[in-house]
Amino acid sequence: MTAKVTLSFTDETIEEARRFAKREGLSLSAWMDQAAREKALREVFTAHAAAVGRASLDLESAALADAREAGMVNDLFSGGRPRAA
Repeated sequence: MTAKVTLSFTDETIEEARRFAKREGLSLSAWMDQAAREKALREVFTAHAAAVGRASLDLESAALADAREAGMVNDLFSGGRPRAA
């Protein structure tokens, strides 16, 4: 589902976003959607990494969790559905 919203950006931000969108063959809306999704995922992964660090989990468990999350991200960006953890 797609929602229409009104957003305000600086002239510089819009100019750069349009340039990147054109370079990638995307509409400005599609490029902004992808950029927002990537930023949200970075926030989630940063929080997860901090939680793993605070929990002092062993490296093997952390590596396995990272591999599962990387697979889910790949699925999301390839248009598939996330795999079950």
